[in-house]
Amino acid sequence: MLQEQILWHTLVDAPARQLHLAGTLQADVCVIGAGYTGLSAAVHLAEAGRRVVLLESSHIGAGGSGRNVGLVNAGTWARPDDLNKYLGEAVGEKLTAALGAAPKLVFDTIDRLGIDAQDTRTGNLHMGHNAVGEADVDERFAQLSRRGADVQVLSGAKCHEYCGTTSINKALLDKRAGTINPYAYVLGLAAAAMRLGVQLFEDSAVNGIEKQGSSWLVKTATGSVACDKVVIATNAYTEGEWTKLLQTIYFVCYYQIATEPLSGAAAERILPHRNGSWDTRQALSSIRRDQDGRLLLGTVGLSDNKEALYLLWANTMLHKYFPDLGKVNWQYRWCGRFGFTDDHIMRIFEPAPGIVAATAYNGRGITTGTLIGKAFADYLQTDNRDALPLPFRVLEECTVPYRELRATVYDAGLALYHAGQCLRIIA
Repeated sequence: MLQEQILWHTLVDAPARQLHLAGTLQADVCVIGAGYTGLSAAVHLAEAGRRVVLLESSHIGAGGSGRNVGLVNAGTWARPDDLNKYLGEAVGEKLTAALGAAPKLVFDTIDRLGIDAQDTRTGNLHMGHNAVGEADVDERFAQLSRRGADVQVLSGAKCHEYCGTTSINKALLDKRAGTINPYAYVLGLAAAAMRLGVQLFEDSAVNGIEKQGSSWLVKTATGSVACDKVVIATNAYTEGEWTKLLQTIYFVCYYQIATEPLSGAAAERILPHRNGSWDTRQALSSIRRDQDGRLLLGTVGLSDNKEALYLLWANTMLHKYFPDLGKVNWQYRWCGRFGFTDDHIMRIFEPAPGIVAATAYNGRGITTGTLIGKAFADYLQTDNRDALPLPFRVLEECTVPYRELRATVYDAGLALYHAGQCLRIIA
């Protein structure tokens, strides 16, 4: 059986590990979590001259930020008109505009901070896999183009060229989007943060936050940070009993598998413009290439004891989309998780004055995390809620009932769906 190893970690030099927190430090802001959100917040706060301490329970990018697919996508899984139904027109349009500009924020951040993120900026493809999926592509195009987004519907031969498969006859090309090595990006953010004076500590899990006079005391097993403001940026990798954040999401796993570097005419026909892509299946398949020509497939699902099923799924989808490729050697496979909600909309919270938190990125961590981190940095300096892309929610009102059971049932349903694909029961 193919051993688990994260491809992205092999494509960058291993960073020096940072020390754990020891003793008590003073800061303007303590950030918890060294992923996209926490590091984006730390960078923007430090650039504004704030003293920042960042605490990471494991190592930089240990969670979703180091395991991501690497698609720099605009928007959410929900369509813009659906956001308006959920949030109201004013809030929905504001969020759509903010997330529409989020890929540019990511790429501008990469350029401004000099990060080698192994990025492409040629757009991403949402591929309609059947008639229903093609109708969704058309509807998304209509909604996005009304809002001025740089999107295009590809069909027929043009679609086949871009996707590299004749199994897809219509796709939405979102020219705002692109791809990165997600681990390279998060390491670059961390390096920039430390250059700006952020004190970053690894192996420093938070076990409590207490009010201490007019300040907050963020505690770990070996130290503490006294600060005015706190950013909780742990999302689906939140640990410990000190926060209720996990009650607002349930977990969905995401499985990825990568070939060895491919060459030859059949390989070069696959995503020749190096777009990222994903299809419209109920349990989507993501497809992309890396800088060395590997082909990466990914899908929602995978929990314990299902590795054989997902390897079978990968070979099934490979043959369906790229039959000319023949047999390939799979080189890497790994899994991560993201915080999921039924409406596919993130939540932001202010559980107490001076503390902000975010959850439920629903698989859009790169752009959403970068955006939310900057928004939190702006808000904590100004107390102006207009700096936020959507209003704060109340934690207790966002509790997901039976969250662990929902995750189990969802995972079982995904396994059945993928088994159906492998047996050709589901197209």
